[in-house]
Amino acid sequence: MFRFVKPMSKSDVLIGFIGQGWIGKHYADDFEKRGHKVVRYGLEEPYKQNGDKIKDCDIVFIAVPTPSTLEGFDDSIVRQAIKKVGSSSIAVIKSTLLPGTTQSIQKENPGITVTHSPEFLREATAAYDAANPARNIIGITKMSDELIAKAGAVIDVLPKAPFEHICHSQEAEFIKYGGNCLLAIKVLFMNMMHDMIENMGGSWDRVGEAMAADSRLGDSHWQPVHSSSPGMKPGRGFGGHCFIKDFAAFREMYEKQVGDKKGLGMLDSIVKKNIKYLVESEKDMDILKGVYGEDVLTRNS
Repeated sequence: MFRFVKPMSKSDVLIGFIGQGWIGKHYADDFEKRGHKVVRYGLEEPYKQNGDKIKDCDIVFIAVPTPSTLEGFDDSIVRQAIKKVGSSSIAVIKSTLLPGTTQSIQKENPGITVTHSPEFLREATAAYDAANPARNIIGITKMSDELIAKAGAVIDVLPKAPFEHICHSQEAEFIKYGGNCLLAIKVLFMNMMHDMIENMGGSWDRVGEAMAADSRLGDSHWQPVHSSSPGMKPGRGFGGHCFIKDFAAFREMYEKQVGDKKGLGMLDSIVKKNIKYLVESEKDMDILKGVYGEDVLTRNS
């Protein structure tokens, strides 16, 4: 990992946060606990009056919704939020973005430095993950010494991670989608394995335990039947605020950029099978309808 700038002291840098949902809140909480000066701006009290203070921040983290809907991927909230970032500041977008979006936003905002740093917070352990990152990834729009130095400045204010990586912003955007979509497929496959094993009179628990002992596979996103444990909604299939919308956005992107009919057929089959699990177990129906529409059941039967 290369560093091109001298780390700034906590008293020298003012950190801003746009968005105080569960992602932005947990990151802001961690920065405050580590002694940084923080400005929070959100649409809720008591942060809504801080919008004009964001322009004074040196580094601004942006964590606002980027929904996938029937009309497609929507990054309009990010594009509005970044207008509050002051001239010469560094914007760090934590919201999930389609590859190429950071470059587009940079062109619209030449006075600031726009970067993308994908977040890897799990809903059940978000506070811990914010304070103990496994990866710090900063995507910049051009691999120049100047931008690499600014990316290093961002890494310097983040909690130390065992893997720290500066790359092109489009690569950072792909890292997020690649991980989320692969894990979603893993969840779905384990659901299908569970059904086959149980239908043949076997024990998923015994098979799953032995498979998880294979170091190549790992045991994350392994449980096909979610109970009502903390941070996890009961039901079947891949759900949550990220996987459903991100898989829909990936499918849209694959159609535009690749267009291979057999690949699209595979992705569509994954979506339909997952919708079946979600509907049958009544899991995340509000999120599902938000992405695919109120008539999702009839269109995917």
